[in-house]
Amino acid sequence: MNIRIIFTIFWILTLLFTSSCKDKKKSQKDQETVHNASPRKDYLSLIISFDTLSSGEYKKAIYREDSLLSHVADSATNPFYHYFRAKKYNLEKQRDSAMTQFNKMNSDQKNSDISLLKTYSILNQSTGNGVMVEAALMKEILSSMQKAERSHSKITYFFYDLLAKAYYQNDNVKESKEYAERYYKNHPYQSHPVIKQRYYDISFLLASRLGDYDKMLQFNTHARNLAKSIGDSLAIARTYDNEAQIYVRQMEYDKAIACSRTYLNYLKRTNNLNGLAYNNLATSFIRNHQLDSAIHYYKEGIAFVEKSKSRKKQKDIYYNGLLDAYKMKGAYKEALQAADSAYNIEIRNIKQIEAVKIAELQEKYEAEKKDRNIAELNSRNELNEKIIRQQRWTLVLALLIFLSVLSFFYFIYRQQRLKEKNKLLESENKRLNIEQKLLQAQLNPHFIFNAIANLQGLVSSGDTKESVRYLSSFSKLLRSVLEQNRKDFIELDEEIASLHNYLQLQQMRFAGLFDYQITVDENLALENILIPPMLVQPFVENSIEHGFRSIHCKGVLVITFKVENNQLIITVDDNGSGLARKEIAEQKKQSLAQVILKERLDVLFKSKGQEAKFEVEDKKNTGAQGVLVQIMIPLVKD
Repeated sequence: MNIRIIFTIFWILTLLFTSSCKDKKKSQKDQETVHNASPRKDYLSLIISFDTLSSGEYKKAIYREDSLLSHVADSATNPFYHYFRAKKYNLEKQRDSAMTQFNKMNSDQKNSDISLLKTYSILNQSTGNGVMVEAALMKEILSSMQKAERSHSKITYFFYDLLAKAYYQNDNVKESKEYAERYYKNHPYQSHPVIKQRYYDISFLLASRLGDYDKMLQFNTHARNLAKSIGDSLAIARTYDNEAQIYVRQMEYDKAIACSRTYLNYLKRTNNLNGLAYNNLATSFIRNHQLDSAIHYYKEGIAFVEKSKSRKKQKDIYYNGLLDAYKMKGAYKEALQAADSAYNIEIRNIKQIEAVKIAELQEKYEAEKKDRNIAELNSRNELNEKIIRQQRWTLVLALLIFLSVLSFFYFIYRQQRLKEKNKLLESENKRLNIEQKLLQAQLNPHFIFNAIANLQGLVSSGDTKESVRYLSSFSKLLRSVLEQNRKDFIELDEEIASLHNYLQLQQMRFAGLFDYQITVDENLALENILIPPMLVQPFVENSIEHGFRSIHCKGVLVITFKVENNQLIITVDDNGSGLARKEIAEQKKQSLAQVILKERLDVLFKSKGQEAKFEVEDKKNTGAQGVLVQIMIPLVKD
């Protein structure tokens, strides 16, 4: 695993998963003070105080605040409702949903702490995958940090922590170290043991990355003294394990063994022993060529695991260690026995898996056997019922013959009427299909004209390479559009793929103008849902061409697909200039696409008595910026 990813995971865990300490009650009292300070909670101070919580307390607090705010009448307009909802989604590994909630955090003041909290949350979400942070994103983080410093925000240290993580992911350990120190010095709870412990752990990792053994030892000593002062035995034991790592790197295996032994003894005294501690100590003995001691502790680890009845699948680790120790010692008979034990454990695990599979197959066989018996009984019942029906028909045969003669002419007359009605319905269906094709054909030239206009803009800029790349991508998109034009409906994943292609073409033309996000409800099966082709593209085009061209910030376009009440709901949400700033000529062009779309929906759905509509709303009316389009069509499945 990449070292940057490991560090990023640790960086997040150290913020959330803190060690137990005596000052937890003090942190809880601070939170109660925040809760009771005023009728309206100081949520920002509450969020800052979460840094002092353990992982379990942090999770409970997030779920509690989300539950409380969800029952408030104006929760949708409360930025902290969206913040806690996003944090809950992050705990549930739903990153896309979390990002959507962060984007919904709105504040009255542009440079307020709430606005900075929103910016930090989005940037932190964007750098949370452990890979190298791009230059544009780093620039945005630095700019946001400077805004926070100028406004003397209470959460400025958030940005210091984010920069420390980003620089580490970019292999710039010195800058990471500088911002880690800024984070610690500016933290409101700097004196809290949990914050101190986190700073020492991060500093230990940074020193390890720099190969500065003196600093590693210094920060590990600080961590040990702090753990002793608060009586945290597990934290004390962990410092000895860290010290063992220092000595292993320095190839001082005798000292590494002493630290590992101390670590093991601490775990024994505090009743927190685990088998891996035996394994680590035994491995240190092997490195120091003390094979008898290594063999002893490997056997101790095996005995501990067998006694505790836990982690049975890890017992082959100890036998494999024994195998190596015996081989190095030249005791090949004992090495063979250890190899045989490891092999038997592996075979036993395989047999357990096979036993489960066999039990499943047996259960499936019994179920199928019962199904066959039920089917056979049903077949017999149907045969008996058939005989009874035949006997009844025999009794009324004469009456049926008489009624059939009378009904014969009536049926002939009715069939003639039905045939005429079917012919009329077929003619009407053909007319509607032709009308639908004509309406869809009106939209394609509109789309092609705009795409060619985009290409013309690139050509006029003199960028031949980008023009050729754009033309190649456009030809692929045009081919898919023409193929989809033959159909009344296409699968939803095809429509989403076309949107991705179109948006990427626009990003090629307008580099850095906007970002986009397409979110699909997890309950939607993309390959089973059908949608009219080119349904969403006109509104996406309006957002880019008319919404983002005249704003002073980076455009954000969010397209969402979800299902409510057997209706497919599609929203196109942008932060552009809105409807009020558009020119009259542009409004006419937009209205043409909307008229065509309305007629298509009428032909496809309303002619069949189904509800289909779209609404275009200027978010200026709600105090926000941009346009929100909502398209509602019946849910059509393949």
